[in-house]
Amino acid sequence: MTTHGGHEPVFCTIIPPHVLDKAAQSDDPVLAGPARRTLERDAFERTHRRLTTVLGAPAVALPESAAEGKALRTIYDAEHGQNLPGTLVRSEGSDPGPDATVNRAYAGLGATFDLYLKVYGRNSINGEGLPLDATVHYDEDYNNAFWNGEQMVFGDGDGEIFLDFTLPVDVIGHELTHGVTQYTANLTYFGQPGALNESMSDVFGSLIKQYSLGQTAAEADWLIGAGLLAPRVTGVALRSMKAPGTAYDDDVLGKDPQPATMDGYVRTGRDNGGVHLNSGIPNHAFYLAATALGGHAWEKAGQIWYDVLTGGELGAQAQFTDFATLTVAAARARYGDGGDELQAVLKAWEQVGVRTL
Repeated sequence: MTTHGGHEPVFCTIIPPHVLDKAAQSDDPVLAGPARRTLERDAFERTHRRLTTVLGAPAVALPESAAEGKALRTIYDAEHGQNLPGTLVRSEGSDPGPDATVNRAYAGLGATFDLYLKVYGRNSINGEGLPLDATVHYDEDYNNAFWNGEQMVFGDGDGEIFLDFTLPVDVIGHELTHGVTQYTANLTYFGQPGALNESMSDVFGSLIKQYSLGQTAAEADWLIGAGLLAPRVTGVALRSMKAPGTAYDDDVLGKDPQPATMDGYVRTGRDNGGVHLNSGIPNHAFYLAATALGGHAWEKAGQIWYDVLTGGELGAQAQFTDFATLTVAAARARYGDGGDELQAVLKAWEQVGVRTL
């Protein structure tokens, strides 16, 4: 598998390690057990991903329909095992079956494909009609979902902290967007470029949700993973783009640690240099720009962010300032110097404390 700049794909999960670490330390084995097993499984999959990149991923033969801008979705069932992809349970064009998880995965892949094609003219995540494969019912009480560079994988959750990972469509869109980033800017998964990588997935995951619901920026909740937390958890989602740091405050998971501005920037060696933490800063900048412009967020703010992600000038080691500067240039190039778009982007980065050059 080739990617932009010769870099290889990384293993990306929706639940950050720091969240699972908290749950794994619980005195309640019902909570700690699944969290520990999920961390162990994630570590195994991460190692497997590295081995696959060394050996080279298998080439994907694209069907004729791929060139025509048609989705090609395939859903597999791991049947609570760990072998991928699992048993084929639904193919493109087939009717919904009795398994709601299968149907949600199929619909979520379709919602993601639709936003990229209909709004941005992108034919699947690689721009060339890549088939979208997903596996559901992965492992026992598996508290995560991930993109492994080739396909989507969804756990069912443990029912105590997390529910079925196909429930929020933005989780599906988030993970598939890691694939889009893989095929475009291929942002290094560490430090600020890693936080930008995560933020790209949150931004477009949220836009996929808003597009599928027909919501304006004012109507959207700007939450990532709403509906994923089990009833016993005190919180509303995994992250909030509107108010980073407020998504949850729970006795098991702790308090949402995301900063909203550079004043709260977290310097850490954990979580690949805080990629799931500091992503709150560019997330908040996008929210500010999108709500300042109003209307549908995918039309103007989303177009500017997409232009930067896919424009070829965003380096794999890009820092926040680099990305912010490119969004200003993209806003100016697409909408001109005198428009609200440029001012909204400039003000958004100023508000979160990221300077533009």
